[in-house]
Amino acid sequence: MADINPDLINCFHYLKEEKQQFIEFCRQFFQEQYHFKESYMNLRAEFNTTNDKRLKAALFIYLNRHCFNGLMRYNQDGLFNTSFGEYKKVYFPENEMLAFANKAIRVQIMCSNYTDTMSRAVVGDVVYCDPPYVPLSVTASFTKYHTTGFGQTDQEHLVFMARELAKKGIPVILSNHDTDFVQHLYAGASIISFNVQRNISCQGKGRTKAPELLALFD
Repeated sequence: MADINPDLINCFHYLKEEKQQFIEFCRQFFQEQYHFKESYMNLRAEFNTTNDKRLKAALFIYLNRHCFNGLMRYNQDGLFNTSFGEYKKVYFPENEMLAFANKAIRVQIMCSNYTDTMSRAVVGDVVYCDPPYVPLSVTASFTKYHTTGFGQTDQEHLVFMARELAKKGIPVILSNHDTDFVQHLYAGASIISFNVQRNISCQGKGRTKAPELLALFD
């Protein structure tokens, strides 16, 4: 398992190594006194400045559950900058965290970009890539998952690498939005299309189902 976001990988590391102990450490930030905008802004600032990796991992969980729509967004300086979510209730994902920790026992977790990660694949592997999705519209564009964008050139290079691995007998599965651009880009792959619920829109009426697809290159 690999991802370019070091904060996500850091969080995964502590979940894998400490399991329930780390989950209990995270739980303290889900008490009522931290369920306010002022507390959120203070903890967001601490997340952006602390050198304590364990604390940063726990705050990553806190921010994900308390920020607007769970949107993990960073500015050009690498600082997390998503606004407060204004939720009436906040769910502590204990069961999900524990399920991940139990499954991660057999998983090697790396902070790596897709190019380096895919170059490690060998025959017998199956590669699944979940890139930042191609926008459904001009206003829906969101590529700043971390401090680097993921634009059209990256989408095209990812498919190039998928085709190259497939030639070597290494199947690659890609997920993305189901758009004309993606259908053209993934031409020749086995494609399954479906709809999923989208919850990122700032307008409640905009939170409708969105077309996605899975493409198999083999």
